[in-house]
Amino acid sequence: MMREYDFSKGERGKFYRKDATFILPVYLEADVSDFMSQLAEAEGVSLQEMVNKWLRASIQLAQRGQNTMEPTKEDR
Repeated sequence: MMREYDFSKGERGKFYRKDATFILPVYLEADVSDFMSQLAEAEGVSLQEMVNKWLRASIQLAQRGQNTMEPTKEDR
Protein backbone atom coordinates (compact mmCIF):
# COMPACT_ATOMS: atom_id res chain seq x y z
CA MET A 1 0.00 0.00 0.00
CA MET A 2 1.24 3.46 -0.81
CA ARG A 3 1.88 6.00 1.95
CA GLU A 4 -0.26 8.60 0.13
CA TYR A 5 -2.80 8.52 -2.64
CA ASP A 6 -3.56 11.40 -5.01
CA PHE A 7 -7.29 12.06 -5.14
CA SER A 8 -6.94 15.49 -6.77
CA LYS A 9 -8.53 14.21 -10.00
CA GLY A 10 -11.22 12.22 -8.22
CA GLU A 11 -14.91 12.90 -8.73
CA ARG A 12 -17.04 12.97 -5.58
CA GLY A 13 -20.21 10.89 -5.80
CA LYS A 14 -19.43 9.47 -9.25
CA PHE A 15 -21.08 6.12 -8.47
CA TYR A 16 -23.65 7.33 -5.91
CA ARG A 17 -27.24 6.54 -6.83
CA LYS A 18 -29.93 8.00 -4.57
CA ASP A 19 -32.51 5.34 -5.42
CA ALA A 20 -30.14 2.37 -5.42
CA THR A 21 -31.46 -0.76 -3.74
CA PHE A 22 -29.42 -3.59 -2.36
CA ILE A 23 -30.48 -7.20 -2.50
CA LEU A 24 -28.71 -9.05 0.26
CA PRO A 25 -28.03 -12.75 -0.11
CA VAL A 26 -29.92 -15.17 2.09
CA TYR A 27 -28.25 -18.45 2.96
CA LEU A 28 -30.43 -21.46 3.62
CA GLU A 29 -29.34 -24.27 5.88
CA ALA A 30 -28.70 -27.56 4.10
CA ASP A 31 -31.89 -29.33 5.18
CA VAL A 32 -34.09 -26.38 4.16
CA SER A 33 -32.25 -25.99 0.87
CA ASP A 34 -32.65 -29.69 0.06
CA PHE A 35 -36.37 -29.67 0.86
CA MET A 36 -37.08 -26.48 -1.09
CA SER A 37 -34.99 -27.70 -4.03
CA GLN A 38 -37.06 -30.89 -4.23
CA LEU A 39 -40.30 -28.89 -4.17
CA ALA A 40 -39.00 -26.48 -6.81
CA GLU A 41 -37.93 -29.31 -9.08
CA ALA A 42 -41.32 -31.01 -8.70
CA GLU A 43 -43.11 -27.78 -9.70
CA GLY A 44 -40.63 -26.97 -12.46
CA VAL A 45 -39.57 -23.62 -11.00
CA SER A 46 -36.30 -22.25 -9.69
CA LEU A 47 -35.32 -22.50 -6.05
CA GLN A 48 -35.58 -18.71 -5.77
CA GLU A 49 -39.14 -18.73 -7.09
CA MET A 50 -40.15 -21.51 -4.69
CA VAL A 51 -38.64 -19.79 -1.63
CA ASN A 52 -40.31 -16.50 -2.57
CA LYS A 53 -43.65 -18.29 -3.03
CA TRP A 54 -43.40 -19.84 0.44
CA LEU A 55 -42.31 -16.59 2.05
CA ARG A 56 -45.20 -14.70 0.45
CA ALA A 57 -47.63 -17.31 1.78
CA SER A 58 -46.12 -16.92 5.26
CA ILE A 59 -46.43 -13.15 5.01
CA GLN A 60 -50.10 -13.46 4.12
CA LEU A 61 -50.70 -15.76 7.10
CA ALA A 62 -48.91 -13.37 9.43
CA GLN A 63 -50.91 -10.42 8.11
CA ARG A 64 -54.14 -12.30 8.75
CA GLY A 65 -53.13 -12.87 12.35
CA GLN A 66 -52.66 -16.58 11.81
CA ASN A 67 -48.94 -16.63 12.41
CA THR A 68 -48.02 -20.29 12.63
CA MET A 69 -44.32 -19.54 12.82
CA GLU A 70 -44.15 -19.37 16.62
CA PRO A 71 -41.11 -21.25 17.89
CA THR A 72 -41.69 -24.73 19.23
CA LYS A 73 -40.08 -25.97 22.43
CA GLU A 74 -37.31 -27.53 20.34
CA ASP A 75 -36.54 -24.18 18.65
CA ARG A 76 -36.24 -22.20 21.91
